[in-house]
Amino acid sequence: MKKYTVNEINLKQFTFTIYKTQIGIGILSLPRDLSETAGMDGWISLLLGWLLAILFSVLIIKVMEKHPKDTLFDIFPKYFGKWLGGAVSVLWILYTAFSATIAMISSIHIIQVWILPNAKEYVLMPLFMIPVYMATKQGVRVIGRFGEFVFLFTLWMPMILFLTLYESNWLNLIPVGQKGWLPILTTVKATMLSFLGFEIAFMLYPFLQNKKAAYKGVIYANTISMLVFMLVTVLSYVRFSHQVIMEYLYPTLNLLKLIRLPILERFEIIFLAFYLFILFATVIPYLYMSVFGLSILTGKKDHVPYLRVYTLIWLVLPFFFVPSFSQITALSKFWGNLGLCAAVIFPVLFWAYQKAFLKLRKGALR
Repeated sequence: MKKYTVNEINLKQFTFTIYKTQIGIGILSLPRDLSETAGMDGWISLLLGWLLAILFSVLIIKVMEKHPKDTLFDIFPKYFGKWLGGAVSVLWILYTAFSATIAMISSIHIIQVWILPNAKEYVLMPLFMIPVYMATKQGVRVIGRFGEFVFLFTLWMPMILFLTLYESNWLNLIPVGQKGWLPILTTVKATMLSFLGFEIAFMLYPFLQNKKAAYKGVIYANTISMLVFMLVTVLSYVRFSHQVIMEYLYPTLNLLKLIRLPILERFEIIFLAFYLFILFATVIPYLYMSVFGLSILTGKKDHVPYLRVYTLIWLVLPFFFVPSFSQITALSKFWGNLGLCAAVIFPVLFWAYQKAFLKLRKGALR
């Protein structure tokens, strides 16, 4: 009997949850991040980052398929023992909790700067926590359905960017490789930071109905993310020069400011209001993985008590800590470095360790 039948998700929900975890705050500054080192060749770095993201996603599935009925937190004790396995679980719990917290703080900051400059953080936090708490409380099945809903509900948002193509200059993209290949390769790290979120496959895999389709799911998710990233990046490059892009903190939002509709100005405000659903879809999977990991680690069947503790901490946090833009930027960079360890380095090391461990155990049983 399957352990997680109640919370099973289908391939679409698996795919869209990973995709929506990847498409978050980072896409708003992505053109600037890529242009900073690779110039107008950042789109090439994006393609390389996409291939690497697929590679590491496949490694995650290879690790998990050895134990299709177990979560990551169930697997650790089998390979590392009770205490060391528990320590590794704690590290993952802390990483996902930190990721959810930074994503939430960054979301509040964006809304505060662009839409509600006079609103206080302690007012916005409870409002943001309502949908996050409700979805996280219900478990993976609802999170998967929410990811599917957000994908369909926001499907128009990348398409609306085509309205900015007037007065574009495609000559900005040439010559290709104008700075050489070294800056392009160096920028791959920045593209990998944008693709972070595929490590959520560690959590989602045991709940997937058709485990054999997991490879398709991670490839689809990373490819959809790449297409959206590419669209935003290329449209920013052909609409702005390199010098102009470097002047903007969030070139994607500045791109939206160019859209003028007959009955509507400041379209970016409307866009951000809808974009909140995407921001929530980034916070929720990380938060659930953290509280779910705590419930597994402590042997509890219900993750909701831990979710309430997180909620209380987040509600109180704005009264004691209101980060500035520079602090948020520093925390985001730290989150990115942690993410590279969790999504890139860890799968490689764990896959190699798992392979050696199983081979040695098989040899010992002969």
